[in-house]
Amino acid sequence: MGKGPSKIKTTFCKNWAIAEMEGNLSPVEKFIASADEGKQMLRAARTEMVKEMYKKNRPVEMEELLQANLIDLFVDIDIERDFGMSIFVFDKDLGYLSEK
Repeated sequence: MGKGPSKIKTTFCKNWAIAEMEGNLSPVEKFIASADEGKQMLRAARTEMVKEMYKKNRPVEMEELLQANLIDLFVDIDIERDFGMSIFVFDKDLGYLSEK
């Protein structure tokens, strides 16, 4: 799928965990992104495929840590800026985590 992000900032708001991610793309992915078709392919891989992966493989450790079940996931990435955002939607309010 590629490398992990070099920087992640997570904010908790209501029943959302919002992850802002910088430095997501590997050198090979950056090369692929130099073509328009490559940008489209990478965006599809980094959005739809990630959502499908979470559907097939529940994030059990994350759910146990938060004591909440993942019910939806929204993912987007700006290939040119190498900046992505994931919004994890849970079945319980996680706002208490922002107070820590």
